[in-house]
Amino acid sequence: MSAKSYKFWFVVGSQELYGPEVLETVAARSAEMAAELSRVLPYPLEYKVTAKSNRQITEIVKEANYDDSCAGIITWCHTFSPSKMWINGLANLQKPYCHLATQYNLEIPNDEIDMDFMNLNQAAHGDREHGFIAARLRMPRKVVAGYWKDEKVHRRLADWMKAAVGAAVSKEMKVMRFGDNMREVAVTEGDKVETQIKLGWQVNTWAVGDLVKEMNAVTDAEIDALMAEYTASYDIATENIDAIKYQAREEIAIKKMMDREGCMAFSNTFQDLYGMEQLPGLASQHLMAKGYGYGGEGDWKVAALTAIMKAMGEKGNGASAFMEDYTYHLVQGSEYSLGAHMLEVCPSLAATKPRIETHHLGIGMNEKDPARLVFEGKEGDAIVASLIDMGGRMRLIVQDIVCVKPIMTMPNLPVARVMWRAMPDLTTGVECWITAGGAHHTVLSYDVSAEQMRDWAKMMDIEFVHITKDTTPEKLEEELFLKDLAWKLK
Repeated sequence: MSAKSYKFWFVVGSQELYGPEVLETVAARSAEMAAELSRVLPYPLEYKVTAKSNRQITEIVKEANYDDSCAGIITWCHTFSPSKMWINGLANLQKPYCHLATQYNLEIPNDEIDMDFMNLNQAAHGDREHGFIAARLRMPRKVVAGYWKDEKVHRRLADWMKAAVGAAVSKEMKVMRFGDNMREVAVTEGDKVETQIKLGWQVNTWAVGDLVKEMNAVTDAEIDALMAEYTASYDIATENIDAIKYQAREEIAIKKMMDREGCMAFSNTFQDLYGMEQLPGLASQHLMAKGYGYGGEGDWKVAALTAIMKAMGEKGNGASAFMEDYTYHLVQGSEYSLGAHMLEVCPSLAATKPRIETHHLGIGMNEKDPARLVFEGKEGDAIVASLIDMGGRMRLIVQDIVCVKPIMTMPNLPVARVMWRAMPDLTTGVECWITAGGAHHTVLSYDVSAEQMRDWAKMMDIEFVHITKDTTPEKLEEELFLKDLAWKLK
């Protein structure tokens, strides 16, 4: 899924007044910095130019806009770069933008500092001049300040890069819907035209009959090859091998259709399985493990968001998965959420090797017992994210959580499950989530942070709400009221 090789451009600001010797030094240092940063960042940082004029900046922005491999630009002003020369370029920039406020030298050299040194090392006020024009243009941007060799700076740049890759994936997102969403459900609805305008997503429907036709064309050899993958990746804990082979047939057909149409995510619903024996369970789970996004009950928004957050994760396919809040453990002092779904939770969340099991599914149009992966989720810090349509704008809600080993074995619950403590606590977190309008479907991620999602929301120009350990319902209500006013003015 992460076939494209993304890179980022390093654009350094200066001006002609310094003369050729200083500008040569600036260029050499900038190339050195880009090369060293490329060795520690998740994507290459390519030094492009020391920009000294309006024309140079405008031209490099045009190039960036039309280079599909360029996922964003990082700027830095080594010397003083008058910001009026940046207006035309920045006003037309269509790629994510990060301002690295740094300097080449770590410290002030007591014996060496003179006016020549001062003329060459002017990032302290060069970056402030540069920052003003982005503020004046009211541009969405990320500002990262600190010494360019520091690990903290590397982490923040890396996080921003991953968010920018999420923005690039979003702009190319195509979602394949098999049938419509679940009947009468409100939160899985949404304005697909506005979503394409704002987020770039192309969301269209294919008939379940098209999928059945594709399934009928799958060969035994293709099924055997995928069965070998299943055997290598999972423990087979059922004697019903035919049910597993049927899931393999479904997976192969879904993947063929998505790849043929260039789709990175899909949705379906248990209410529309005409011509199919089983709801795709194992099939959907294994596709998510390969980086595809999925949304149950026709939830195309969470399907696309899953694919995007997977691309933002470790090595372009992190531990992010479609999730649903199912039920709560409300014992005082031991309050937890139990997340699961009927069948479809990605094995990237698993603490141990998942098992393939077959069981009756008492909902939907299943003729036979579907095969699915069963496992417990990993322990660790994570987030859950929900994208909702507020009518006229999109709102991204992110909540900090801590995943725990399930406090009970639940031997009669034959599905993948994750248990977590919601921030700031379960009941307050539920109140805040409901107040913000958060959906029951989310993407749960161990790899993507709330700050990355904030950056992504800023890049996509959508509202962002973050529920943390410090959030209270009162503060959140005030925040939502003010944001509602602000977004109505946009």
